Amino acid sequence: MTKTKIWFLAITAALGGFLFGFDTIVINGAEQDIQKLWNLSGQIHGWVVSAALWGTVIGSIAGGKVSDRFGRKNTLFGVGILFFVSAVWSAFAAGPWSMIVARFIGGLGVGVSTIAAPVYIAEISPAESRGRLTALFQFNIVLGVVMSLASNLALKDVGENAWRWMLGVEAFPALVFTALCPFLVESPRWLASRGKYAAEESSAPFFCRANLRPILLAFCVAFFNQLSGCNAVNYFAPRIFNLAGFERNAQFLATFGLGLLNFASTFAGVWLIDRLGRKTLLLVGGAGYVVSLAMASVCFAVGNGTLAAASIFLFMAAHAVGQGTVIWVLIAEVFPQRFRAQGQALGSFTHWFFAALVALTFPMAAESVPPWAIFGFFGVMMVFHFLWALFVVPETKGRPLEDIQL
Repeated sequence: MTKTKIWFLAITAALGGFLFGFDTIVINGAEQDIQKLWNLSGQIHGWVVSAALWGTVIGSIAGGKVSDRFGRKNTLFGVGILFFVSAVWSAFAAGPWSMIVARFIGGLGVGVSTIAAPVYIAEISPAESRGRLTALFQFNIVLGVVMSLASNLALKDVGENAWRWMLGVEAFPALVFTALCPFLVESPRWLASRGKYAAEESSAPFFCRANLRPILLAFCVAFFNQLSGCNAVNYFAPRIFNLAGFERNAQFLATFGLGLLNFASTFAGVWLIDRLGRKTLLLVGGAGYVVSLAMASVCFAVGNGTLAAASIFLFMAAHAVGQGTVIWVLIAEVFPQRFRAQGQALGSFTHWFFAALVALTFPMAAESVPPWAIFGFFGVMMVFHFLWALFVVPETKGRPLEDIQL
């Protein structure tokens, strides 16, 4: 395939990341209004916010098998349909349980997309540009985040049903993505693997000694990604800025600014990943994690809301350049072809299980635990992340997928 064709296919598949980012973050503009409208307790509200993430957990479990059986192209087409149904249903939800179901369906789309899209892009990409092409998925996630924040900002004052417009507008990009999927070509590596490995499927299980190292790498990169607190910030940014003393309009503006910084920093990460490598970005971002989270903890403890907010911005930059850019690339690279979709499913499941756990527990934690303790916990976890990246993570940049044997 020509470079132009490869870029077209990669960008189209990566639009699944745009919907992923839009769907998971759009709730942060609506969650406080939803809680007031239906007078939700912290526990029920946690389920409303985290419903999409629990759907993502299920989607990530099933996505590997679906992608291997039906192909990457058909799987991505199904993802677009799930996002469309979720957006329309969310806009018309009549109560919290209806909203939970609608958000759960969108979560299924997110979970499957985090397997099918990065694997598809990695499989069609040449080794020298695989990092930045696969990282387009993360770039589009962040673009979706920024667009959802911009949409929330634009719609926040349209009336008492503003939150319905916030959630429903996702139907339009979902339709565009679904319409583009038929123009994808199926992954040549997937087509080749259908015949090459069919007779071996029963004799070599995924969980075996030979796969131990890539399994641990996929688990750890996803585990540490979420124990940084990145999705606590993403899903509850207005609430966090409220804890820092910001008024409602300032909360939305600061959240939008945070999204723009995330976008710019991810762009830098995409540019750097094939130049500096995956391990270097994890170390740079990991150091930024530790510094920024320590600052946030101290600033919340002493009551300096302005510096606490500034530390959250530093945290987001560190996340976007490091873990945010690397996670989906690394997981898609470290497994052999026959186990790649299953390995992506393991990493995705780990990522979304802990993301859902954070989203479910954060509203309750924010009511009973001071913010300095929450960010202090995340900071301690990131010390372990830095040590793991320094001593355990291998470098995979520039190596053909078939030559990466861990």
